[in-house]
Amino acid sequence: MEQYAYAVSRIKAREAFLLSMQDLEQVLSSDTIEEAKRVLSDKGFDGNGEVKDTEELLKKETEKIWSFIWELVEDKSVFDVFLLRNDYHNLKAALKADYMNLDMDSLYLDYGTVDKDVIKKAVKDKDALMLPEDMRETYEKAQSVLLKTGDGQLCDIIVDKACLEAIKTAGDKSEDEMIKKYAELYVALSDIKIAVRGNKLRKSADFFNMALAKCDTLDVDALVKNSLKGAEELYDYLKGTAYSGAVEALSESYSAFEKWCDNLIVDHIKKQKYNAFTLGPIASYIVARENEIKAVRIILSGISNDLSSESVRERLRDMYV
Repeated sequence: MEQYAYAVSRIKAREAFLLSMQDLEQVLSSDTIEEAKRVLSDKGFDGNGEVKDTEELLKKETEKIWSFIWELVEDKSVFDVFLLRNDYHNLKAALKADYMNLDMDSLYLDYGTVDKDVIKKAVKDKDALMLPEDMRETYEKAQSVLLKTGDGQLCDIIVDKACLEAIKTAGDKSEDEMIKKYAELYVALSDIKIAVRGNKLRKSADFFNMALAKCDTLDVDALVKNSLKGAEELYDYLKGTAYSGAVEALSESYSAFEKWCDNLIVDHIKKQKYNAFTLGPIASYIVARENEIKAVRIILSGISNDLSSESVRERLRDMYV
């Protein structure tokens, strides 16, 4: 795949500008949001100078990721495992906007596999044929539930599971091993998060079966069975899987568990940094930037809510650099 050699060289140059833990410590030491944003701006994390508030800053930085990636690759479908999340997010937003007859334009995300305006129009016009074939059934099922029950949470569950299934399918189709592994990790870790939350809330078997997506590294039937029994049984099951580290993290806190999940993915992508003739380094850069944005969100939220530096620091993920 020498076609990616130039793209990877561009990525390597950009990696020098990724935020390090030292950079994040400087941001964390800020007394105010304004000061934190100035520190970030000095390091190039400035939303292209178009920032009005924190959410806009983070949104603009996400847009910067994809505008750069689109300069490098001709076939955008190779990154469907990352883009599908935006499609299904937009589908949920469109369904709720239509049901409640509200303007939710600020909630839609750019850079999906389907133009956000197409999804909005398909839902508004009740025209499933405007959507990709593999999204139509999900749309019709979620819309039916919303119209019959008004249950927005149930609608979300239906769409979120379909999203996980689409990511798994895209990963399986990929010729790049890093992307295959990323998709598997993403789905498996999402399943574990659902199982843990569902167990704590004493959810039914119907809930788990509706929410969990099949993957290769977890036995979903066993995950459901043990989630229904109790936390101890769920943890015992996880100890026998590739995700045994989740148990120790969960014993500390759910926040520590979420951090462990993100770190597991970052640990995986770091192994791809030097595969110069594959998609690996490009995909790794995407994950690294997403992780960076998540870290900035945690810090800015902590500053806004007057949290101690130590409590914020405990939630920060490992960085790519």
